[in-house]
Amino acid sequence: MDEALLRSLTPGVLTILVRRGADFAAAEDAVQDALVEAIRVWTADQPRDPKGWLVTVAWRRFLDATRADSARRRREGLVDEEPAPGPAPAVDDTLQLYFLCAHPSLRPSSAVALTLRAVGGLTTRQIAQAYLVPEAAMAQRISRAKRTVSGVRFDRPGDVATVLRVLYLVFNEGYSGDVDLAAEAIRLTRQLAAAIDHPEVAGLLALMLLHHARRATRTAPDGSLVPLAEQDRGRWDTKSIAEGVEILQAALARDRLGQYQAQAAIAALHADAPTAEETDWAQIVEWYDELARLTDSPVVRLNRAVAVGEAEGPRAGLAALAALDDSVPRHAAVAAYLHERAGDLATAARLYTEAAPKAPNLPERAHLTRQAARLNARRPR
Repeated sequence: MDEALLRSLTPGVLTILVRRGADFAAAEDAVQDALVEAIRVWTADQPRDPKGWLVTVAWRRFLDATRADSARRRREGLVDEEPAPGPAPAVDDTLQLYFLCAHPSLRPSSAVALTLRAVGGLTTRQIAQAYLVPEAAMAQRISRAKRTVSGVRFDRPGDVATVLRVLYLVFNEGYSGDVDLAAEAIRLTRQLAAAIDHPEVAGLLALMLLHHARRATRTAPDGSLVPLAEQDRGRWDTKSIAEGVEILQAALARDRLGQYQAQAAIAALHADAPTAEETDWAQIVEWYDELARLTDSPVVRLNRAVAVGEAEGPRAGLAALAALDDSVPRHAAVAAYLHERAGDLATAARLYTEAAPKAPNLPERAHLTRQAARLNARRPR
């Protein structure tokens, strides 16, 4: 059984059912039934037209459910017009599913779950494991999301920015359970890039590849975080870096700069530096300036303060940081780092201690706690 083939066919099959008139929730259920049947039957004999087989079986499952539903009379037209079995259309309508799953009426967490289910082909159990939540809770989340989008017109123009934001959220979840969400996000973004010619789609794909290239060096064998400056650059994935840079350069050449292209440019400058000391921090600051103009995000300005501290010295970085609200996530951690660079170890240790409980995850909390302990051990008694 070729599981990868089934996952790749799922979006197209679902799209065909919805285009024939099935509402999203019912169509998705029918497709899942067809996939279960395929796993049972295809072990012995895979059909010559796998997609056509799935469409036929899924449509019949949908019709069976429709006939048993109280809304049968409203859907008699659909029941009476069952298309004859035959080869499935070669058109890839996956792009429409992206836009539907990233509908603005959905909360980000629901949009991500629905995208992984409908476009990624993951099971509810896999998604629940990836998000470390009970399967029943994830099933409810997905069901609510399906009900929300069931009444949405399928030909409604989509919002690329929303789709990209959902894919970026998937990527940032990283790895958990038996699903590698970072790799899954790259796979889905490649699909999107093949379906739509948009520089920001390319920018996001480049950003993902450049970040993913450093993945193996981000943690030590004991699971502790390894800061960028301390990572073994010889273990970075040069193939992914080269692909990411090539995609980014082509996107930037179109002169339609967006936030993902700017973020990718920053990641490329880090990837291009043979050592941390050789990083072109001045150019990184310039890219953060561009990114701040595009997003006006306090988190971007926080990261810019770090870059300024590296390019112009820690005092300049602290001056840039002073202009920001100290409620911005990781503000205390950045202040601690810059104070340490400036030689104020007592203030740095205090700020690391303050930052640790606010960390968004346990590895980062442990890292900040170790930093505070390290500086406290160096202070004179």
